[in-house]
Amino acid sequence: MATPSVLEVRPPALTSISEPLPFFDGTTRLYICYLCPFAQRAWITRNCKGLQDKIELVPIDLKNRPAWYKEKVYPTNKVPSLEHNSKVLGESLDLMRYIDANFEGAPLFPTDPAKREFGEQLISHVDTFTSGIYPTFKGDPIQQTSAAFDYLENALGKFDDGPFFLGQFSLADIAYVSFLGRFQIVFSEIFKHDITAGRPKLATWIQEGNRIDGYKQTKVDREEYLEAFKKKFLA
Repeated sequence: MATPSVLEVRPPALTSISEPLPFFDGTTRLYICYLCPFAQRAWITRNCKGLQDKIELVPIDLKNRPAWYKEKVYPTNKVPSLEHNSKVLGESLDLMRYIDANFEGAPLFPTDPAKREFGEQLISHVDTFTSGIYPTFKGDPIQQTSAAFDYLENALGKFDDGPFFLGQFSLADIAYVSFLGRFQIVFSEIFKHDITAGRPKLATWIQEGNRIDGYKQTKVDREEYLEAFKKKFLA
């Protein structure tokens, strides 16, 4: 899938001293945090559909967030959220589907029934996958995560018409890619382990994903993420 190549300057994150925005003025806004893998899903979807000019990106500093975000925008006080048509929607997996279905741009989910069914299985599994990885960081992550990464390697063998889960880059990949990007950084830098070793399909999936402009422009800053990771898991 050819993704629109639109270079975008990242706006600064809004903080507790930032002025409120003119909510519900007809502008469609996607509220994110640059470090948040959940928010990155919606951001990637927006970019891959070429909606940079249709959906305004509004980054929030989650460590010093504006009070008006909870009061006026999204009462759960989480990201991502999408302000669209005088309502605010949340939950990252729901938002990537919503953006794909309700905005212009090439669809990010196939019409083929077999691919749709497998895609839904993968998306349904992603929370199990991620929640199984994080607890291992205080144990033996290389050994304890082997089966989880093997699951992805096997899933990538389902279809042979492209390097991604459903052949071409889709919502199924978007559901996983923000987390895999972070896991690859952590395993490489902290645990000195290559999660693609012995998993050639996963290696190709990561390599090809890094060529997708819509994803590449959202990638987390390596050093910033490592610093946050060490504070959370290794302190």
